Amino acid sequence: MNEQPLSPAQRARIRRLSNPAEPQAGDDASELNVVPYLDIIMNVMMFVLVTVSVSFASTINTSAAHAGPVVEPAAGGLHLTALITRDGVALKTAGGSIAPGCEAPGAGVTVPNRDGGYDLVGLTACARRIKGSRPELADEVQVTVAASPDVPYSTVIAVMDGLRADQDGPLFPEVTLGAVR
Repeated sequence: MNEQPLSPAQRARIRRLSNPAEPQAGDDASELNVVPYLDIIMNVMMFVLVTVSVSFASTINTSAAHAGPVVEPAAGGLHLTALITRDGVALKTAGGSIAPGCEAPGAGVTVPNRDGGYDLVGLTACARRIKGSRPELADEVQVTVAASPDVPYSTVIAVMDGLRADQDGPLFPEVTLGAVR
């Protein structure tokens, strides 16, 4: 084998062709960097997933208590109010408070706690007894529910559900949330 050495011009050409040229201004010099784009897409996807899970939360139809002058309701209305305390549920009407046991007017907690928990069955039975006490109360559908600050939210919802209906039909389906002063 007869190898001839490369000339200086050949070596310069090989060196020039083997080294990549520096990009000129305006040339697309390299590959597209998609990492920042993927970061943005991942953040958007996480936001969408969190938002979708929140949008499927259950809701309860209520109306807010009104601030401002109090409008006198029609005469003879019940105006039932349920006050939730840590001792139980006290019921009040336009005629006054309802005594324990839901039998007569009087002071005290109408439906006291039983066995360390709220007596929701007793509360629903008391609401049915109140609604059926006079024929003119059959059309009453409103109740105002207010709770002490130390009462859990789940208890407020359970009391609202207990006052809305029982197995015989609707009781007080229009619930207004009130504030304890």
